[in-house]
Amino acid sequence: QVQLVESGGGSVQPGESLTLSCTVSGSFERLDAMGWYRQVPGKQRELVALSTISGRTNVADSVKGRFTISRSNDEKTVYLQMDDLNFEDTAIYYCYSMTNSVRIHWGQGTQVTVSS
Repeated sequence: QVQLVESGGGSVQPGESLTLSCTVSGSFERLDAMGWYRQVPGKQRELVALSTISGRTNVADSVKGRFTISRSNDEKTVYLQMDDLNFEDTAIYYCYSMTNSVRIHWGQGTQVTVSS
């Protein structure tokens, strides 16, 4: 069974930074991708940033230039460096992974709140 453990959420003021991290554990043959989605009440979960096994990254236009996704050397931890946060970034952030090309896993979610 694959597990994702997230950390790093919290409350900040506009313009400040936060770093989220997520570590995958368990049994799998191939870790195809890891990344982050976010969701606010009443809206669909949306992609924030994704890092694939091939080394490609995909970052949402709404956060491009402010958020950076990276991986640990063993590829099992994904980080999301969030800079210049604004009110629209307030959401629950979910870690995502795909293993063995078909199985999708979600973390429990971590709240990020941007308020003055």
